[in-house]
Amino acid sequence: MQTSLVTVSYLAAGVLFILSLGGLSNQSSARRGNAFGIIGMLLAVVATALTAFSQVTTQLQSVGMLAGAVAVGATIGAVVAARVAMTSMPELVAILHSFVGAAAVLVGIASYLSPDAQLTGVEVTIHEIEIFLGVLIGAVTFTGSIVAFGKLRGTIRSKPLLLPGRHLLNLGMLIGSAYLLSRFLAVPSPAATTELLILTGVACVLGIHLVMAIGGADMPVVVSMLNSYSGWAAAAAGFMLSNDLLIITGALVGSSGAILSYIMCKAMNRSIWNVIFGGFGADEGAAPAKPKEGGGEQREVVSVTGEATAELMREAKSVIIIPGYGMAVAQAQYPLYEIAKLLRERGATVRFAIHPVAGRLPGHMNVLLAEAKVPYDIVLEMDEINADFPTTDLALVIGANDIVNPSALDDTSSPIYGMPVLEVWKAKTSVVMKRSMASGYAGIENPLFFRDNTRMLFGDAKKQVDAILTALRDNK
Repeated sequence: MQTSLVTVSYLAAGVLFILSLGGLSNQSSARRGNAFGIIGMLLAVVATALTAFSQVTTQLQSVGMLAGAVAVGATIGAVVAARVAMTSMPELVAILHSFVGAAAVLVGIASYLSPDAQLTGVEVTIHEIEIFLGVLIGAVTFTGSIVAFGKLRGTIRSKPLLLPGRHLLNLGMLIGSAYLLSRFLAVPSPAATTELLILTGVACVLGIHLVMAIGGADMPVVVSMLNSYSGWAAAAAGFMLSNDLLIITGALVGSSGAILSYIMCKAMNRSIWNVIFGGFGADEGAAPAKPKEGGGEQREVVSVTGEATAELMREAKSVIIIPGYGMAVAQAQYPLYEIAKLLRERGATVRFAIHPVAGRLPGHMNVLLAEAKVPYDIVLEMDEINADFPTTDLALVIGANDIVNPSALDDTSSPIYGMPVLEVWKAKTSVVMKRSMASGYAGIENPLFFRDNTRMLFGDAKKQVDAILTALRDNK
């Protein structure tokens, strides 16, 4: 394939990737953004494959291996994407990041074992630094993403692993990596293969330790940060392979992931450095919050039935629904939208409130609601709707906990103090739908459950939403 045609193809793919990111910034244009991304990636893969084929026309075995690898990868990707449920999307994203990290490590080692004879002098040093950084970032991304996958899936407890002197341990591994870099650059390729392999092991341990020290409350940010790491690992691989498109794509993913992580940390009133290096979140299943003396809260929760909740909805003129991960697990978004349509037909104002870190992946709730065909104009972000709770008759919380916790505003001892939350307790009545009184994923206690105007609707979210929908339909 001619070099000029490859350059044009890569340029077009890069522009499509930029348009894709722009489209994904808004729900109404997200479908178009996905289409741009798909076309751009297809163009990139085809251009790269044709270039490889043209370089190995005399080696049919190599052509067959490349075609087989593309076919196997495409088949696996298609099958996984078709089978994965939306509730498992955070885990899928995390494990896919690990593939990018592993690829960067393998590309780096292969590039070092097969040096480019055309590089001389300082070019060799620069290339070896690229290899070293690519392997370092890739290995951290690989093992860190696996740990994040385990925590999101529940196979690894979300409680942070806080080893004594953990920051010194991280610093020691970084200093050790710098020492290995000096050894790595001191001898010509491939004499320092041992140092490169030791670095791979150190970076793998660093990735495990960094993510193990982060608790459940920060996992959405961790996934975003790992996305950024995978982008920089891909960019490093692009430098190693002299592939302009891989450099551009990696830089786009790396920078956008870093920006998203910063936005999410700001929404949680958290320092991004604290998220990366600190531990946060108590043990799962911690005891629920106990009300404070004189705080105006009840000592016991007040539970309601689905039928009683339906009656509250019939009387409400304005309703705000707050979805959380519990809604995702129960797949309750479909009957929930049917409820919203019934209420709107009766003249009530119904809207959905989305917290920036609701669920376990940025935009998780938005995707679920879009899947249920909920109109974009009634799905509002926290900053757009928080001021409306005092004039709202009913706030319905489905499977959310930490994002509606009043401790974030009035309890200076709470780990989430200062985090902006949806102020549902300011509504005339709040109904919280949960399976039990257990604390949320982050293990943070929630005094909302004991408020005078809070009612608890216990049970499976899907069954309770169906019960509410049935009651509303029976009393039209």
